[in-house]
Amino acid sequence: MELVRLGQGGGWRTMKYRLNIFNKIVIMVILLLMPILLLYSFSNRTANEVIQEEIQTSNLNRLSFFLYQMDSAIENLSMFPVILSLDPHIRDFVERADAAAGDRLKAGSRIVEKLGLQSVSSSWSNDLTMFIPKDRKVISTNIYLNGADRRGAWTDRIHTEWTYEQDASRGDSIGTFVREIGEPTKVSSFAQARAVYQVRFPVQNLGNLLDVYKKDKQSDPFLYHPAQEPILNSTSVSSAVSAIDRRLRGEALADSGQLRMEIDGQEVLVSYVKSRQLGWFLVDYVPEQRILSPIAKTRNLFYGSMGLLLAMGVLASFLLYRNVQIPIKNIIRSVQRMKRGDLSARIEYRSKNEFEYLIQRFNEMAERIQTLVEVVYAEKISSREAALKQLQSQINPHFLYNSLFFMINSAKMEDRDAVIAMGENLAEFYRYTTRVENQSVKLKDELELVDHYLSIQNLRMQRLAYGISVPEAMLGERVPRLILQPVVENAVIHGIEHQPGGGRIAITGEQDETFNRIVVEDNGKGMTEEELRQLLARLRQPMSEEIGCGVWNVHHRLSYQFGADSGLSFAHVPGGGLRVVLSWRRSPEDGAGARRREEGEWSSS
Repeated sequence: MELVRLGQGGGWRTMKYRLNIFNKIVIMVILLLMPILLLYSFSNRTANEVIQEEIQTSNLNRLSFFLYQMDSAIENLSMFPVILSLDPHIRDFVERADAAAGDRLKAGSRIVEKLGLQSVSSSWSNDLTMFIPKDRKVISTNIYLNGADRRGAWTDRIHTEWTYEQDASRGDSIGTFVREIGEPTKVSSFAQARAVYQVRFPVQNLGNLLDVYKKDKQSDPFLYHPAQEPILNSTSVSSAVSAIDRRLRGEALADSGQLRMEIDGQEVLVSYVKSRQLGWFLVDYVPEQRILSPIAKTRNLFYGSMGLLLAMGVLASFLLYRNVQIPIKNIIRSVQRMKRGDLSARIEYRSKNEFEYLIQRFNEMAERIQTLVEVVYAEKISSREAALKQLQSQINPHFLYNSLFFMINSAKMEDRDAVIAMGENLAEFYRYTTRVENQSVKLKDELELVDHYLSIQNLRMQRLAYGISVPEAMLGERVPRLILQPVVENAVIHGIEHQPGGGRIAITGEQDETFNRIVVEDNGKGMTEEELRQLLARLRQPMSEEIGCGVWNVHHRLSYQFGADSGLSFAHVPGGGLRVVLSWRRSPEDGAGARRREEGEWSSS
């Protein structure tokens, strides 16, 4: 695009054009980064969802497994009263209430021993107690309960399910879970039973178990019941437990589930599972944001990196525009000026990068092209002048008059064949020489022209012999128009025409891998060494009347078209005469094509 600067208006248009290009580059950078940003946002959101789902599933599974272990231990304690009720010594002690006092005392000691052995069989701290309501007697592993009538109210109902209550038997009131069975089993109160078997364990067992579960985990488990105070682990955060307790009391809880809530400004995931033994809920909560914080940090780092990358992209776009786009634009502008024919176009932009070398080379190339075009233009004018003189020399009135007089004399002598031959050759000769629209022809056409010319000279002189022998592989070679006839004409006019006995001209062709050659050889008077040296010197000078346009034109046309090593060369012929060799360089495809052709020869005599 060519910018037009007209005072301040032109400068504004230039600035606007540059800003448009810079904006396009920035937009391109943003468009390149946008898919990456969108893809990362989608993948990050998906990863968060997957991790949150895994956290939920994993936390609930861990909680369920832990509760299963706790329920198994409690279930094991639940079997202790059953085992006691089935023991034969204990049953005998209950049924034989009328036994002697000594025997009952001895049996009671044995029962205490059995209760102690059964109690220590569990890893949990527990108390086993047997009540005999009829005698108001209590036998227990708890020494504070042993003895008669130490229980209190013997009319209480039997707790066939685990029941939470406060135990003050050891002085301090502590929370305990109690379960009892009666004898017989269907009775519901102490007053109806012959015996009641009780197992009791303190909540400290559950607290210790919660501590084991909490170890090495980012959690804070506790046991919850809507009608009781929560059972905590040893390091529970009371404020968090109180907030969860208030939230759970307002919920209709299933046997297991999860919910989210905010504690101290932090979102937590609360999981709960109901114990099938105690009827309490095992509750645990984990701060999801703390677990997801590494992902959040990575996300923020990525977004920061993308912002930095965007800023660097804008900076790189600016540097690219200043150091690449502007030099390229200046180069394109100068190339377009050269395309329009302004060979004085130069690039004034100064850069301190690789474009400086390119711009310098462009300016040098433009200068050389300008010089070369001027030289070629001058040489083209000179060549046209030479071609015009060559055409004028071909339409030589003397040659034409001689040919016409020959036809007139032959007609008077009624030599019909000579008239026809002269007319045909003369017509073909002038038809070819006067056609100037195509300056590149096949060598075969040039040889046919030479054949017509020599036929005319042979009819006129009656003492000229000639022969043309050129390999068929050379006949398709492209050569400049009228490149061979001037050399043959020189051989006839300067070498043979003034010879009393006539002469002979031989035209042969040869080629190798590099050059094509046409050799024109006559047996005329030839040239001395001095004359030959002067002829070669004049070929290197501008065309003049002394050397004539024909030979000079042929030599320089070959040199211009095929290279400096192409042109004319001269040599003496042993016995008299002159050999002229036209040499021109073959193109690579011509050489390959020549080798593929079937060898043959074009000849005329």
